[in-house]
Amino acid sequence: MSEHLLSEQPLNVENLEVHYGAISAVKGISLTVAPGEIVAIIGANGAGKSSTLRAIAGAVPHTGRVSIGATDITQMPSEQIVCRGLSLVPEGRGIFGNLTVLENLLLGAWTNRKEAPENLEKVYNLLPRLRERQRQVAGTLSGGEQQMLAVGRALMSRSKILLLDEPSMGLAPKLVLEIFSILRDINSAGVSLLVVEQNATMALRLAQRAFLLELGSITLSGTGTELLENPRIRGAYLGH
Repeated sequence: MSEHLLSEQPLNVENLEVHYGAISAVKGISLTVAPGEIVAIIGANGAGKSSTLRAIAGAVPHTGRVSIGATDITQMPSEQIVCRGLSLVPEGRGIFGNLTVLENLLLGAWTNRKEAPENLEKVYNLLPRLRERQRQVAGTLSGGEQQMLAVGRALMSRSKILLLDEPSMGLAPKLVLEIFSILRDINSAGVSLLVVEQNATMALRLAQRAFLLELGSITLSGTGTELLENPRIRGAYLGH
């Protein structure tokens, strides 16, 4: 089985724990993202949402088991996890502001340089603004365009599973709508999404399934619609 076929299998997270010294940030959570599915994680600041994504992507030490299909990626370094078709779009975007849009995108193709031209065209078709801005220095892009670039760079590795950490952070409401529309298009192209998002309303409308994370533990789960209509969620996280 090729490495990228592995990414067409479900992402399974079992009993994931993350500790920072004596602080327990993630306390034995388990979840699954099926192929082609959008799953959201909502919760307050400090709930452990970013730590969960970073652990799955191999960016922080953790215990438990993370697998893509039957392939255990728990102890793999993050660069090998990317080769298996899973990429993290970090909070704050993490783009290289002194490089052009095109240079940033090509850096995302380091795992499969031979296919970079083909993948670049796919990214440009999904995110046509990046084609328009390809010669522009990334640091001069708007916040929304920088978020598009961060997503596009992750897609350049032919990722089939994207972990997105606060994709709407710092964006104007109109741009938030645009980013979430782009995420739907990416999902329709066959990419599974695990989204951490402070904008709980948008996240729950986007996701087929969702989890509420509180103080490192999953305290509620269901479909996106179920959580949207849950009185506890509405009162604490949706401002209703």
